[in-house]
Amino acid sequence: MHETVLLDEAVGALVTNLEGNYLDGTFGRGGHSREILKRLGVQGRLLGIDKDPQAIAAGEELQGFDSRFQIIQGSFADAQQCLPQYHVEKLDGVLLDLGVSSPQLDQAERGFSFLRDGNLDMRMNPQAGFSAAEWLASAKEGDIVRVLKEYGEERYAKRLARAVVTEREINPISTTLHLAGILKEAHPAWEKGKHPATKSFQAIRIFINNELTDLSRFLDQVLDLLVVGGRLVIISFHSLEDRQVKRFIKKHVRGDQLPAAVPVTEDQLNKRLKQIGKVVKASSAEIDGNVRSRSAIMRVAEKIA
Repeated sequence: MHETVLLDEAVGALVTNLEGNYLDGTFGRGGHSREILKRLGVQGRLLGIDKDPQAIAAGEELQGFDSRFQIIQGSFADAQQCLPQYHVEKLDGVLLDLGVSSPQLDQAERGFSFLRDGNLDMRMNPQAGFSAAEWLASAKEGDIVRVLKEYGEERYAKRLARAVVTEREINPISTTLHLAGILKEAHPAWEKGKHPATKSFQAIRIFINNELTDLSRFLDQVLDLLVVGGRLVIISFHSLEDRQVKRFIKKHVRGDQLPAAVPVTEDQLNKRLKQIGKVVKASSAEIDGNVRSRSAIMRVAEKIA
């Protein structure tokens, strides 16, 4: 069962204009979208985007019930190109709930989980790009090291990459438990309470789905998408995503960085955002009901110019 993380907190921060246009850039199974639609007026409008064909099927079902909603298959990084097709010029708010969803983790055949055996796929859209198994079968050892280090912050990236390359010369690595077993055996320092394959699986998934690249592309365009007063709400689940979001918000809250001696007034600094509230994390009650919410971090900002 999919539990929507920070549901009330995210939607409450997002919806400020009941008749506005909104974007749920990570529709998933529609938990946030349904709550947004509950709060919108009759003239309000919501677009949902997702890569996953199963999410699109859920979105099409919702679309059939509520004419204020439309689902789009693709990446939120392409929002700027998508909006004109749906006759939306500007948005009153954008929500991103980043990372992998519970249904994706829970379906062994999707290949996201190191706890369930399935094909080593990891694609959010299995109909596009290459699978994790295909990449690991042909990637240079140095490229595997880079991915594990850069996207998983894996200290033992070289050792784990070597183990993968050694094994694939003997047996193709085509299932999740096969890869998890290789990583488990090769990892020299297990963290208490954490599977030794955790960081590597995260890294490979992020790479296969261009997750950080998509986030960067989206942030580059989001200020042009929002109306003045529009809200940006982003829920992250690991430090790499959150760092990117935090830096983006900080940069546009601070405005232009000029030498101290340059005589400018506050309104000449080209400040584009104001931060709304502090970082929000799941309550202990939510974590008790959904352990995956424990690493969620939500940041909110409002466009001011």
